[in-house]
Amino acid sequence: MKEMAGQELGVSHWVTVGQDRIDSFADCTGDHQWIHVDPTRARRESPFRTTIAHGYLTLSIIGALGQEIGALPENTQAAFNYGLDSVRFVSPVRAGARIRLRVTMMWMEDRGPGQYLMKASNVVEIEGEERPALVAETLVMLYERRKKKA
Repeated sequence: MKEMAGQELGVSHWVTVGQDRIDSFADCTGDHQWIHVDPTRARRESPFRTTIAHGYLTLSIIGALGQEIGALPENTQAAFNYGLDSVRFVSPVRAGARIRLRVTMMWMEDRGPGQYLMKASNVVEIEGEERPALVAETLVMLYERRKKKA
């Protein structure tokens, strides 16, 4: 996969970010700010005229959509989040909007026997909008499946 540096690894399907998902995230994290969970007030007072997804909700969806793309090598036994080099929340995701993930591998380096650190550029696109919801550079630690001894 090192040779794939700079290449797009894939694009996910579109996922709707509905109010139910936003409310569930608010319940899970305790972040019940009205801009996310109060559609009536948001219609009146928000510059977006609707509720918007939490930025961290949008960021958290990267993991599942990345798995859908199948961007990991076939011989990967396990993959773990290692960190983020940068995250920018570019545009709000309005309740009911559809988003998808576009992943490009930036680089991969050896980190020991059977261990590799991969850096990827992730762009969460909003259907029908020119600007993305977010851009993030993620680091993922990959562990190679061990070959069985004969």
